[in-house]
Amino acid sequence: MRWYGLPTLGLGLAITIVAIMRFSLLEPDPPANPEDVCEIFREHPVWYDYASRSKERWGTPIATQLAFVYYESSFRSHARPPRTRLLGFIPWRRPTSAYGYAQALDPAWAEYLAANGDGLSVVRTNMKYALDFVGWYNHLTRRDVGIPLTSPEKLYLAYHEGRTGYQRQSYLAKPEVRSLATRVQNRAFRYDRQLQTCEEEFQCWRFYQFWPFCGDW
Repeated sequence: MRWYGLPTLGLGLAITIVAIMRFSLLEPDPPANPEDVCEIFREHPVWYDYASRSKERWGTPIATQLAFVYYESSFRSHARPPRTRLLGFIPWRRPTSAYGYAQALDPAWAEYLAANGDGLSVVRTNMKYALDFVGWYNHLTRRDVGIPLTSPEKLYLAYHEGRTGYQRQSYLAKPEVRSLATRVQNRAFRYDRQLQTCEEEFQCWRFYQFWPFCGDW
């Protein structure tokens, strides 16, 4: 009877490991200096690789991807909108299903999974897939709406309002959203200027690369 406890223990450990993978409980803390994209990548160098791959796949500049995440979640992996209050003090429902680094809504995330594959590790709390989601969404925005990937402000308006909402110009009645989109663009441009001074060092992180032969391999 004691022997049968071993497979049970092994099954329990396996379930625990899968749960950790599925819900990304071990994602890193937000960067200590989110105002400087060079410092962000120095603290989390693998994030540069994720952003670079997303750029190669979908076209959104690295700096724009990071600016989106800054304003969507402040680089917090499990970010959610705050709950509303019933009767002014009882915690109630959340206003949207936004979740993770990119604050992807349930329907948009389901569409992303359907288009790109659904695995145990493909979760909104993993920066790799959050940045890929941002790139994928902006790719569709450029394709369907015609917004260039060099316009972070308009891309963010479409990201926040949805492509249909953007085409209906729903943001015109939301000055706070327009102001936020302007801040996203300003940060994207600032991140891009910063990245120009340090990007080469992040292209040398892989063990088989060494200066001066560091390309975006």
